[in-house]
Amino acid sequence: MALDLELYRREILVQKHPPVRLSVVDIAPDAVRRTLLCLHGFGGRAAQWERQIQFFADEHRVIAPDLRGHGDSDRPNSRYDVATLLADLDALLDAVDAPERLIVLGHSFGGALAVEFALRHPTRVEQLVLVALAANLRLNPLLAALWKLPAPLLERIRRLLARHFSAPAFVLKRTYDQAMSPWAGETRLCQLQASTLVITGQRDLVFPRAEYQTVARQIPDAQSVVIPVSSHLVQLERADAVNRAIQRFLDAAPLTWRDHTDHSAAPSRERPWIRFYEAGVPATIVVPNQPLHRFLERAAQRFPHQSAARFFRTSLSYRDLEHGANRVANVLLNQGVQRGDRVMILLPNCPQAVMAYYAILKVGAVVVMADPRQPATELARQLSEVDASALIALREQSVTAREACALAGVPRLILTGLGDMLARWQRPFFRPRPGPDSLPVSPPTLVLDWLDLLARSSPIRPHVSVASDDLGVIQYTGGTTHQPKGVMLSHRNLVANTIQTRHWFSTAEEGRERILAVVPFSHAYGMATCMNVAVSLAATLILLPRFEVREVLETIQRERPTMFPGVPAMYVAINKFPGVRSYGLRSISACLSGAEPLPIEVQEAFEKLTRGVLVEGYGLTEAGPVTHANPLRGTRKTGSIGVPLPSTDARVAGPLTNEPLQPGEIGELQVRGPQVMMGYCGDDAATREAFVPDPAGGPPWLRTGDLARADADGFFQIIDRRRNVWQSPGGEMIFPRDIEEVLYEHPAIREVAVVPSTAAGGPPHVVVVLARGEQATEAELLRWAARRLPPHLAPASVEFRSALPRTLVGKVARRELIASQATEEAS
Repeated sequence: MALDLELYRREILVQKHPPVRLSVVDIAPDAVRRTLLCLHGFGGRAAQWERQIQFFADEHRVIAPDLRGHGDSDRPNSRYDVATLLADLDALLDAVDAPERLIVLGHSFGGALAVEFALRHPTRVEQLVLVALAANLRLNPLLAALWKLPAPLLERIRRLLARHFSAPAFVLKRTYDQAMSPWAGETRLCQLQASTLVITGQRDLVFPRAEYQTVARQIPDAQSVVIPVSSHLVQLERADAVNRAIQRFLDAAPLTWRDHTDHSAAPSRERPWIRFYEAGVPATIVVPNQPLHRFLERAAQRFPHQSAARFFRTSLSYRDLEHGANRVANVLLNQGVQRGDRVMILLPNCPQAVMAYYAILKVGAVVVMADPRQPATELARQLSEVDASALIALREQSVTAREACALAGVPRLILTGLGDMLARWQRPFFRPRPGPDSLPVSPPTLVLDWLDLLARSSPIRPHVSVASDDLGVIQYTGGTTHQPKGVMLSHRNLVANTIQTRHWFSTAEEGRERILAVVPFSHAYGMATCMNVAVSLAATLILLPRFEVREVLETIQRERPTMFPGVPAMYVAINKFPGVRSYGLRSISACLSGAEPLPIEVQEAFEKLTRGVLVEGYGLTEAGPVTHANPLRGTRKTGSIGVPLPSTDARVAGPLTNEPLQPGEIGELQVRGPQVMMGYCGDDAATREAFVPDPAGGPPWLRTGDLARADADGFFQIIDRRRNVWQSPGGEMIFPRDIEEVLYEHPAIREVAVVPSTAAGGPPHVVVVLARGEQATEAELLRWAARRLPPHLAPASVEFRSALPRTLVGKVARRELIASQATEEAS
């Protein structure tokens, strides 16, 4: 999947009085070999270098500005001579902290600017690449006469040729008269000291042929390449040939055509898993210095009419979603929410949750995601911990929300309803249950209505500066084994994980995918793999506020999703639903399972139903959250969480020593990458405990708390949570998953969880949910397990339940099972 250059674009102030800003694409990988400055030609824009940027950005920093008056840069009523344009470049390079040594590429008139820049800064230009440059840039009399026409008439003509000229007529006239026409290449080229490559298209007839040939002859020791079957925009028309020529020129040793392969996926001893990446998945990613909400703005710009969200047969386009987010953002600003303030979202998956999420980010505030099912006391604890400025909740939850706001002293509560974003005929079906209109609050909480606020708000995007390193989200952990902690994720963390996951779905097409979003956005997995990835792809989000099997199946049948991120409990429920095949699940092509281990039986059964691919992945809130996944269409290993995502390192280390272990040995999984959290909110001690310093001085390793092992190929397997593992009375280690995998093979069992039988450990206790219509006794299941397991893993008791307690995202709440077992033991 190619880089979206617009995600790497930013505005740089190059002149204060009057203010002039240049729009520049600036891409910098983690390890930069060299820096390339790319200058476009007359009437062009930075995108004319797109194919070169895509090719070189893996290893080199690339700076590609839209020149003054061109593309997305400001178009001041000023001079457009060479001195002014060079002054812009000097200011730009200072502002972006460019290195002292540069490789400068220039196309046509941009080549003339590159020559002048090299003459002004002879020690700064390491190498020079001139593409389609003529020694004399004066056009033939017929074309030159065109630029002498009055500006209004010329502008009409330019609009007919808009795809060729990205600058207005007055800019083109002044640039031609003041910079391009007067340039005398014959006297300037011979003064160059930098090593220079000249590239020309064989059929380039914009300027006389002799003027192109003069360039290479005038420059001392210049190399020259003529690209066959190409004309003036040779870098686009024959991009591969141009890239090979530039690569040969930049490299110290000459290369043949066979050497020009994509080395981005070359395996290494440190990352052996890279050779298992699918075609199109890069080994590393370049994280743009952009805030997360830039994805939504880009989707609305490129696919304004594409369906962004489907919610109970109501559709919102990306333009609608962007305008809605802007309205909410302006509401927050009008209510006094400022940059850095924390705003909690207590909503299920619905259009308002998506709008609120991006609106909070747009104003520079911090999104706090919370479980809508938690009691008011825990909600109040989290509100107090983050010092929330506002809470956005459903009217159906107003009692809990008001109580929590009163306990935590939250000054603003915005209430909405599931029907607020639906067509009017649908709204009566989503009226909230009646409840008290008010509860005593101290200090007073201002209660506001979503629809009233939006009706009075502007859809214009607010102008708030948000940096990529700013805190973007505080996401509370699931709390399966301990009290939830607030994980701080920066915009950079979130953008990185979005791009990593987006690349993993290597065949996904922008504007074409439909993603079933039933994993709650209030969980890191749903937020990242459903919402953030969908928006980055301009995909349609098929929103469901809850998981009910029949409703999910009917939605799949009606909406035809292509992607379905989920958790094992969801796939189990679908597999076991009576008559599931009648719903037609064949639209689903790719599923990524997360949150907890995916039983092999569940995976195989679901793939038979859909004919799609279901792979197990892995992540944790502290890592943004996704770190591992099996390839969707490449090698995958059963029972494995797969391999680390691009730009992610992983290792298995001794739980006590933190030293790397050999393949096959069991230890703690540790990870690092650009998606790893900033730390825990208000808990410096827990943050320090979560990281292991790198003795070599690299980024620290995040301790996941999961026991794992890796094979020689770099595929990782989760054994269990460290907190879930205990010792048998004989001293052997008991891993619940070993027992659960065996019991899932029993035809009568729908769900199973294994916990210690006593507070001190003891033999395994099994909690079972039987499939509908099935029967089994404790003695039968104990015999089944005993025949298939080593003695120390054989369960001692079986408990039958109608359902397992689960967290919001569907993980088994083992903490509740252990507490229940302890209570029974005590009694």
